[in-house]
Amino acid sequence: MDAAGARITITRKDSKDVGDRQIVVSVDGEPLATLLFGAEASREVAPGEHRLRAHNTLFWKTLEVSLAPGEHARFSVVNRAGMGTYSLLGLLGVGPLYLRFERQSPPNATGEGEKGRNV
Repeated sequence: MDAAGARITITRKDSKDVGDRQIVVSVDGEPLATLLFGAEASREVAPGEHRLRAHNTLFWKTLEVSLAPGEHARFSVVNRAGMGTYSLLGLLGVGPLYLRFERQSPPNATGEGEKGRNV
C-alpha cells in the first residue's frame, strides 16, 4: 500500500455465517467483489470519506467510513439466520438470510475499536 493511500478489506469468514448465498460488495458505487463464504477482498483507496454497500439480494447495508492516510480498515459481512428462517426453509424450501455488515477492531486494539456508521 502506498504510504499516502488507505486500504479496505472485507471478509466473509465469521463462524455465525450460514455459508449460503453470495454477498455483493461495492466501494463508492464501484463493484468490489461477490463474496462466497470463506472469501475476502481488498482495495486501495484514497484517504477520506467512503461509502461501502453490501447486499445478499434481499437485504442491503451501507457503511460510511473515514480513512486516514496509511490506514487499513477491515470489515466483516455475515449472512445469518433469523427468526423464521428455518421455519420458512422447511415450509417453502427457502428462507430469508439477514445481513450483518460491520467494521472490525484493529488486530492490536485493546478496546472495542471504531465502528463504521450505518446509514
